[in-house]
Amino acid sequence: MSLRTSAKRSRPPKRSSSQHFAIVGAGIAGVACARTLVQAGHRVTVFEWNAQPGGRMVSDATPFGSFDSGAQYFTVRDPRFKRVLQTTPELCRPWSANAVRVLDAHGRLAEAALPQLEPHFVSQPGMNALVAHWAKPLGDSLLTGVQVTQIERDALDATRWQLRTEADDGAVHVHSGFDAVLLATPPNPARRLLGEHSPQLKEQLAPVKVSPCWTLMIAFPNATQPTLAHLGPQWNAARSTHHRVAWLARESSKPGRQMVERWTLQASADWSQEHLHDDAPRVEAKLLRAFAEITGIRAEPAYAQTRCWPEAQTMVPAGKPHLWDAKARIGAAGDWCTGHRVEEAFLSGLSLALAVH
Repeated sequence: MSLRTSAKRSRPPKRSSSQHFAIVGAGIAGVACARTLVQAGHRVTVFEWNAQPGGRMVSDATPFGSFDSGAQYFTVRDPRFKRVLQTTPELCRPWSANAVRVLDAHGRLAEAALPQLEPHFVSQPGMNALVAHWAKPLGDSLLTGVQVTQIERDALDATRWQLRTEADDGAVHVHSGFDAVLLATPPNPARRLLGEHSPQLKEQLAPVKVSPCWTLMIAFPNATQPTLAHLGPQWNAARSTHHRVAWLARESSKPGRQMVERWTLQASADWSQEHLHDDAPRVEAKLLRAFAEITGIRAEPAYAQTRCWPEAQTMVPAGKPHLWDAKARIGAAGDWCTGHRVEEAFLSGLSLALAVH
């Protein structure tokens, strides 16, 4: 699979000497960036604090089946993203979601069921499958369970960079000898690591605003989807104007998922911001009430779990596909550069890799 775009036939690209890049973050932006650089002949070391790559394209495993607690689906508009997805047709499946409904604040249909303006796709068996597959060729270059705590100039060569990290077991390490550092993280972690190393990137990051999102995951293992569908809504996904809820999806309706009846509910940006620092049980109780109000399903779920994403939906993007300070040799990429879609994260990582190469 190639994640690089084709250069103009009339002018072949210049081949720079091999460099070593540190990439912080193994979401789809970081993995796309890493793979493109490796294919161009460079070395990479990717640092990911989670146990698995994926970022917000994550699938939370539970005894009742998995939940896509972050990205729920993706759309395809750019031909470069489309070409890459065509290399893994077994992982990507269309998800009609019965035409996503639009609900009013009381859970009533605000609009008739409309055909989707563009196809919705999911990875199977979970949203993390696509990024995990793309990350496999990175091998030992991908370090998981490792948090980057600081970036600084290399102690032995001031023209290069070194990164201080802390592992899950508390072990602290210094990784050195990097020609550039590429931050494929949400804006706030990027700001913290960037510090004063690049006033240029600091200024470009300043206006970027990304809202949080509380997610509720619930399961009804005693009900199969056809049975519960008669008790609840006749749709599988909906956008809501309820003051607490922005999105609901029946996880078991997605291709390749377990049939245990499961729902994912994502809170609105305003409500999530207002309750960002609430404890999880309080958030769970409030979102469960909202779920019952919207769907009419008042049965007690056998499983309920919340998760908070501190930075989820881009409200004010950077306005460019990537950020790159060629003098300082620091860059940044992510969906927040131009929006909040999965495709935009991929294109941002690709764009940054092509810029530094």
